[in-house]
Amino acid sequence: MNYFTRKMIAHKDLNSNGTLFGGRVLDWIDEEAYIYCSTQLENDRVVTRSMSGVDFNESAIRGDIVEIGMETVSYGNTSITVRCDVRNKRTEKTITSVDKIVFVNLGPDGKPKEHGKKND
Repeated sequence: MNYFTRKMIAHKDLNSNGTLFGGRVLDWIDEEAYIYCSTQLENDRVVTRSMSGVDFNESAIRGDIVEIGMETVSYGNTSITVRCDVRNKRTEKTITSVDKIVFVNLGPDGKPKEHGKKND
């Protein structure tokens, strides 16, 4: 797993309990997955198709640093599946992992387009 993004937890990222808001984490995951997939497929026209279950195992508080990592799981004809880990850099504990995030490669017409990438 390569960690590409770090975020500092600010007041705006907290829920009513004073810990990291799960919706904020999901937003960060989707954004980082888009950046990663569009880079891997060399196309800025990729969209989220699905995301497997998300379980929050740990949390973070204001001032903590969160790291988000992505790795490629597999390539389909028009899709890419990635895995994501989100961890608290200060505690080294995993906040959540998403085993499968599927993005679809689109052509200029907005329809799925083969990308030509292959599994290693």
